[in-house]
Amino acid sequence: MSYLENIRIRGRDANPFFCLMDIELGPYGGGEAVLFMPVRPDMLNGAGWLQGGLYSALCDEAMALALFTVLEEGESIATISESTSFLQGIRRGNLAARAEVVKRGRAVAFVQGKVIDRDGGTPLSSTQASFAIIPRREDRSGGE
Repeated sequence: MSYLENIRIRGRDANPFFCLMDIELGPYGGGEAVLFMPVRPDMLNGAGWLQGGLYSALCDEAMALALFTVLEEGESIATISESTSFLQGIRRGNLAARAEVVKRGRAVAFVQGKVIDRDGGTPLSSTQASFAIIPRREDRSGGE
């Protein structure tokens, strides 16, 4: 079963990270995806702000999900590079990560995403990433 099929059937339970971080699925399809995540006290750094890596991780998951919606049967992906600009911190509330595929080539895809304060709409981070597109594996069993 593909990741996308698993998501459609099991929802967030298909991804252990979603469960760990209380991430909820928003709409996804056609090269776009939205994910939601609450800011919990155990996600804060020592200064009381949401740990910056969680912006990147949430956005990475949204970008991957957006990309999976435009892959062909049997293709998979791997992140090549990712760059996040942190625009503003948050201490409590709810986040929304919105991602879209900018260009899907034969071997590489470019995706962008942003994390906003779901409650107030304030932009919190912006991320750009490139992903390798891994072709479907052919049957290597030697059978016909």
